[in-house]
Amino acid sequence: MAIKKFKPTTPGRRQMTWYTFEEVTASKPQKALTVTLKANSWRNNTWRITVRHKWGGHAKKYRLIDFYFVDKKDIESKVESIEYDPYRTAYIALVCYKDWERRYVVAHKDMKVWDKNITSPKASLVLGNRMEIGNIPVWMQVYNLELIVWQWASSIRSAGSSWMVVSQEWDYTQVKMPSSEIRLINKRCYATLGQVSNVDHNQVVIWKAWRSRWMGKRPTVLWKSMNAVDHPHGGWEWHNPIWLKAPKTPWWKIALWFKTRSRKKNTSRWIMRDKKGVLVK
Repeated sequence: MAIKKFKPTTPGRRQMTWYTFEEVTASKPQKALTVTLKANSWRNNTWRITVRHKWGGHAKKYRLIDFYFVDKKDIESKVESIEYDPYRTAYIALVCYKDWERRYVVAHKDMKVWDKNITSPKASLVLGNRMEIGNIPVWMQVYNLELIVWQWASSIRSAGSSWMVVSQEWDYTQVKMPSSEIRLINKRCYATLGQVSNVDHNQVVIWKAWRSRWMGKRPTVLWKSMNAVDHPHGGWEWHNPIWLKAPKTPWWKIALWFKTRSRKKNTSRWIMRDKKGVLVK
């Protein structure tokens, strides 16, 4: 995929980049597979803001993506189109199964129209095929991974992401993340072969502020520019030091050198090596 640049005809266009959409083959989504999500601006039932720096953004339709694949095992599918999804960074593919049912799936970077794929415990080693991770050879890239058996494809779904199978031992598969962390995955969990599409997503330059507003992002300011009631760093004139031993979050937690992962998280026991290469006991 390529990234296109714009002529600097206006200050807003200068240094702005966007996708060329060379892979996209359809301009309109499948109407039966789209719904309208209610815009709540990330507020709860009492209308209190629960997530900061968010708002509705541009109007868009949500595409219903299949992350389960439970009722489509051993049924071959054919790719009909590659489409853009405003709700995710990766491209999606409209596939038609042999029973004439159409669904959206996350596309891999080499997916083309008329490609055929299948979900089976022991499928052939073709990009886009979905199979049990215990039957995938080592050093192959996977995405749409299940972390819990018969759950759903809950991981590796963003643009350009993939994990690598590094070992097959006993009842578990060792999978390496981009951060170099190694996890144990049950061999009965399903994964899709390949790498998620739109690999150049991280090369896009937003450049102007209102373009972020289209994407549902509200502006933010430096914490030291806030008032004392709004942030621990606030309350001083101009850009003075924060007068603290260490930077703090708005909730007075340590902001740097602090592990945010919960120690009681259930999946911590499946981490074999952390991102520093230290063996986790």
